[in-house]
Amino acid sequence: MATWGLIVEMTVGTGERKHIEASVLAHVEGSREEALAELGEWIGRYTPEHPRSPKRSRIFRTADGFLLVVDGAWQSFSSRFTVAELVKDSAAPEPQPTPVPEPTPVPAPEDAAPPPAASPEDATVAPSGPTVDRYADGVPVKPAWLGRTDLP
Repeated sequence: MATWGLIVEMTVGTGERKHIEASVLAHVEGSREEALAELGEWIGRYTPEHPRSPKRSRIFRTADGFLLVVDGAWQSFSSRFTVAELVKDSAAPEPQPTPVPEPTPVPAPEDAAPPPAASPEDATVAPSGPTVDRYADGVPVKPAWLGRTDLP
């Protein structure tokens, strides 16, 4: 699927300092027609910086976008809206890895024997390792990390 840039080239400045500057309004993924439709919506929301007191505004459809011409009291200013396919972006974010779905467990056949039940004798066997003093609610009196020398 192609990525399209919605680009506006606008007249900035006045007099001898008047020049054209370009900026990217947005990116659209999809077809060229979808990008042109999105660009058409941008024109309805666009307010040019110049002229301050517009007298007349005209929008022209071109092969790759639109041209907005705004006549002011003394000068005309233009904004060209273009759809262009993004070919390379030096500051593009790294693509996100696609998550790998976890395998779903396969149910055991119904004729399999259930696991053996724990006997009461197994519950009385003391766990291996040191015994831990605990409060009545089961919380250890001394945290397991306290006194360890391998921690910073």
